[in-house]
Amino acid sequence: MEDLFANQYPAANSKNLYADIILPVPIPKWFTYSVGLDIQDQIGIGYRVMVQFGKKKILTGIVAKVHQKAPDVYQAKPILDLLDDFPVVNALQIKFWSWMSSYYCCHIGEVMNAALPSGLKLSTESKVQVHPDFDFDNPGFPMDDREILLLETLSKHDEMNVEQFDQLLPGKTSHKIIKSLLGKGAILVYESVREKFSPKTEQRVRLTSKYIGKEGLLESLFEDLKGKEKQEAVLLKYLQQVSVFQKPEANAKGLEKKVLTDHGCSPSSIDTLVKKGVMESFKVLVSRFEVPPVSDHGIELSPVQQEALQQIHRQFEEKNTLLLQGITGSGKTEIYAQLIKDVLQSGSQVLLLLPEIALTTHLVHRLQKIFGDKMGVFHSKYSDNERVEVWQGVLKGKYNFIIGVRSSLFLPFDSLGLVIVDEEHESSYKQFDPAPRFQARDAAIMLSWMHQAKTLLGTATPSFESYYNAQNGKYGYVKIDKRYGNAELPHFFLADILQDKKKNLLKLDFTRLLREKIQATLNRQEQVLIFQNRRGYAPYISCDECGWIPECEHCDVSLTYHQYQDELRCHYCGFKEKVPVSCHACGSQKITTVGTGTERIEESLSLLFPEARIARMDLDTTRSKYGYQRILEDFSAGNVDILVGTQMITKGLDFDKVSLVGIVDADRILFYPDFRAGERAFQQITQVAGRAGRRDKTGDVIIQTRRPDQLIFRQIIAGNYNDFYRLEMAERKQFFYPPFVKNIKIITKHKDFKTAETAAKFLKNLLMDIAAKKIILGPEKSLIGKIKNLYLFEIWIKLDRSGNVQQFFKQQLMDRIAELQADKRFRAVRFLVDVDPY
Repeated sequence: MEDLFANQYPAANSKNLYADIILPVPIPKWFTYSVGLDIQDQIGIGYRVMVQFGKKKILTGIVAKVHQKAPDVYQAKPILDLLDDFPVVNALQIKFWSWMSSYYCCHIGEVMNAALPSGLKLSTESKVQVHPDFDFDNPGFPMDDREILLLETLSKHDEMNVEQFDQLLPGKTSHKIIKSLLGKGAILVYESVREKFSPKTEQRVRLTSKYIGKEGLLESLFEDLKGKEKQEAVLLKYLQQVSVFQKPEANAKGLEKKVLTDHGCSPSSIDTLVKKGVMESFKVLVSRFEVPPVSDHGIELSPVQQEALQQIHRQFEEKNTLLLQGITGSGKTEIYAQLIKDVLQSGSQVLLLLPEIALTTHLVHRLQKIFGDKMGVFHSKYSDNERVEVWQGVLKGKYNFIIGVRSSLFLPFDSLGLVIVDEEHESSYKQFDPAPRFQARDAAIMLSWMHQAKTLLGTATPSFESYYNAQNGKYGYVKIDKRYGNAELPHFFLADILQDKKKNLLKLDFTRLLREKIQATLNRQEQVLIFQNRRGYAPYISCDECGWIPECEHCDVSLTYHQYQDELRCHYCGFKEKVPVSCHACGSQKITTVGTGTERIEESLSLLFPEARIARMDLDTTRSKYGYQRILEDFSAGNVDILVGTQMITKGLDFDKVSLVGIVDADRILFYPDFRAGERAFQQITQVAGRAGRRDKTGDVIIQTRRPDQLIFRQIIAGNYNDFYRLEMAERKQFFYPPFVKNIKIITKHKDFKTAETAAKFLKNLLMDIAAKKIILGPEKSLIGKIKNLYLFEIWIKLDRSGNVQQFFKQQLMDRIAELQADKRFRAVRFLVDVDPY
């Protein structure tokens, strides 16, 4: 395989042309390849190419640079093939990838791997064929029945996929037989390279051109078809659907074949007319997306919204980034729509970022009514082909406005005018694994700067970093403190869990106040949202006798009980097992659930309110492509009375009939080992409370807690963000936390505990020598010390934000990690760098 393509192109040519290629592998540098004579006139920056990497791999690369300088330390291999007639990536994207790899301490190949949809990458699949020298009559070795069957089948085909033999041989033994025949020299196995993306096509039919505009000829045709009723029916149905007499040009588009068959026409009769030359069959490319008709003729803004819009325009004259703080229900979406409309009319592109797929289904319908087919949607639940179609739509100018999640930052924009980051405070904007571990809000600001565009950050509860920048004049700032129309902010009530428990009023984790409010809401035929930020039935199960708790075999965590699947599941590695009938430690059968997840709340509600229609929205119920959409459509249509959910239900959803929001366990959000716990609790409770009473009725919010005396609850109820911000920021400044310092977390991972720990200690010592103002904490065993059989140790760095300290330190950090990885003791250790960890 090493020299398989060696002579396909000359290593050098008359121009000595070379290309630096970005490859989707974690290597620090670009690789240089020679450009063959036959593609020198076509190749350029942003084109996809097929190259050989190492001895066996065939990879899709992106051309980053074309030049005439040969590499100094290795012989440049030739580019195997140019895959496109036009670049699929532009120079600004490559610049953005380079910035991201530098800022987030990863390799540009890792950024490319995340950026390009899988459908734009080549894949290889194993093919099998009979060896040219193999003599079936005189094989020279004994063969069993399965080998004979495989060879006989293979002799009837030029080649076959390995997977096809699994269907041929029982018990999936094909790999063993293939290995045996390969060793005997009877077959050849090789990798076939193929494109993953395939455009969607539609089979159509039309009258052949000789019948168009010639009524006499058509009449003769009907005479010829007398007695052939099925063929005559096809022709009549076609002429009813396509007005070839009034509009002869309509025949060019033809008619979808399915339309005829759906109206009872026989497929064989259609094929017969095609064979006779009466009709012709052809394929057309069609979109995978249905676009509803544009129905909104304009965007109506209230006086408050108009004033906010004018302020935004004024601020954008001086600032490139602006924070829009609008309380929940203030109508930020209408302001976004007007801004988007203005930018599109100027000829520029717009990107609207959302933190969750759940929000796309809700907002898409609202915005599609305004922008129609100018708008594209991009998120991870789309198939590879659908994502490539959106990518190409942006590339060809079909979509000038994209609404999507964080991955939509990587689309091939060439003239962005505006980027809107809705719910900018959301932790969902942070990519945790794999690299690049980027923060989409921050990356969006950089992308805007590269395009000389404007960035609007919208939220009711700003992140402290954004609010800090707004207060210090780095960002513009506009505030809306009135709800849209006549809507009022909801009324808050604190329900003391401990007091109800003492008085024996707590039933199935619900206080008397919350139960009464739910019943009253159901009686009024209004809807209820119940929030609990933990999925599953219960966090864990435990033995009442000895306290034994089942744990994951691969991670240092207890297994979560999922009642519907009757299993225990690890939410970190996916390990699952059946629920034990007895304790593995003492043998007792007294095993009970501990804690409350969304499944358990759903069950409790069905017992307390048997007449209510209840649905659950969490990761388990929304795994399918349209899982979110189905649940939200049912809720919006009034087919669900109570919706139980995790943080998905806190984000931007707008329903007319929701008049009650219940937060089952506010303490779980607040008392969490993280310096952002207070900030997140304020944001999540405020956001989910904002779903209540969004029209002319005032909603209610019930917060269940064991600590109703906590100051943060009074601040949330009063909507006093400023006081809360000032208190928290004073603590952060005192103890050196963001936004006053830059946080970097480094994790070492290895299957051996001691090796992971030693690597972390060595790295810390190397980092201490870097001449930069910093605080280094650790190494310490991670909060969850083992995940997927790998032990984890953490180093935390608090880095000074001034000058070029960050850029210098990050480069030194990557050099030190490379130094350690060159040490054979730490070659198998994984070093994960997380800049701005959440």
